[in-house]
Amino acid sequence: QQTTRGSEGDDVTTTSRFTFVDLAGSERLKKTGAEGERAREGIKINEGLLALGNVINALADEGRLARGEKVHVPYRQSKLTRLLQDALGGN
Repeated sequence: QQTTRGSEGDDVTTTSRFTFVDLAGSERLKKTGAEGERAREGIKINEGLLALGNVINALADEGRLARGEKVHVPYRQSKLTRLLQDALGGN
């Protein structure tokens, strides 16, 4: 956090946030041979990565944005996208 004096004499505070995320990678159940709890964990990882891709695609949909259409960004689709909402540009 940094505070500086603005051009009109008022204080301007700039705050930054840096987010590190380990995106484990896609889990293929057949390839890993996972069963039980590990299989469910792999499924959740895949769901989170799919949701992250959907959010990024919605944010990058320049065609709809250029036409002035509202674009729904599905941040609530997974815990991962909900946690990263600020970093991805959501409010």
